[in-house]
Amino acid sequence: MKTVNFSLDGKVALVTGASRGIGKAIAITLAEYGAKVVLVSRKFDALTQVAEAIRAIGGEAVPIACNMGRHDQIGELFNNVQEQLGRLDILVNNAATNPYFGDMLGADEAVWDKTNDVNLKGPFFMIQHAAKIMTKSGGGTIVNVSSVNGISPAPFQGIYSITKAALISMTKAYAQELAGANIRVNAILPGLTETKFASALFTNEEIYNLAIAKVPLNRHAVPMEMAGAVLYLVSGASSYTTGTCIVCDGGMLI
Repeated sequence: MKTVNFSLDGKVALVTGASRGIGKAIAITLAEYGAKVVLVSRKFDALTQVAEAIRAIGGEAVPIACNMGRHDQIGELFNNVQEQLGRLDILVNNAATNPYFGDMLGADEAVWDKTNDVNLKGPFFMIQHAAKIMTKSGGGTIVNVSSVNGISPAPFQGIYSITKAALISMTKAYAQELAGANIRVNAILPGLTETKFASALFTNEEIYNLAIAKVPLNRHAVPMEMAGAVLYLVSGASSYTTGTCIVCDGGMLI
C-alpha cells in the first residue's frame, strides 16, 4: 500500500473552463487518476473533443455547457450534476476572462462587470452550490485557479488582477467557513503559461521578453505543469491542507 495517496477512484470532479488550456490539462489529469470528470465551458462542441480524449485513455467524462457569468445557468448545471451523477467530490474553478487589456482609467463599466461576473461571481456561486452537494456525502475538495497577478498586478491587466486577488481572499474565507463540513478549499496561482487566454502576451515580443526576464527558470509554463499542483490539492495527499495558495510561476514572485 502506498503511503501517499493520489488516487481519485470513485470521485466525481467538475472542472470549469475545461475546453482548452489549463482547464483541459487539469481535467485529463484528474481522469487519469480515476475521477469521473464533468467538463464545463460555454461551448459544448469544444468540450466533446476533450471528453473523447479522456475516453480514449480509459477515463470517464460528462460534458455540460454553462456560462460562468450566468447565475441561472450555474444553478441548472448543478441540478444536472445531481440528477446525472448523484454526488460531487471535487470542484476546480478554472474558468476566467480578461476582456480588456489596457489602462484601468480607460475601462468602462461593461468591462468591469464582465470580468467580475466570470472571475468572482461565478466561482462564488459555484462553491456555494458545490458545497451543498458535498456536505451530503461527507465532504470534498475545491481548488480555485487564481494567478500570480493576484499578488503582483500585471501592467494593462489591472481589473483582471483585482479579481484574482479577490479570488485568493475568497479561497481563504470559504476554507474557514467550510472546514467544519470536511470541505477543503485551496488555490493555485499560475504564472506565465502558454494558452490562448494569454495570447496577448505571447504575441507581443516586447511584453513577453519583459515578463520572462522576471522568471528565474527563464521560460514560460505549459498547461500540464499546473495540473500536478491541482492533483495534490484534490487528493488525499493534501488531507491536512486548506486555505493555502500554491504558486506555480517559475520563481517569478521570489
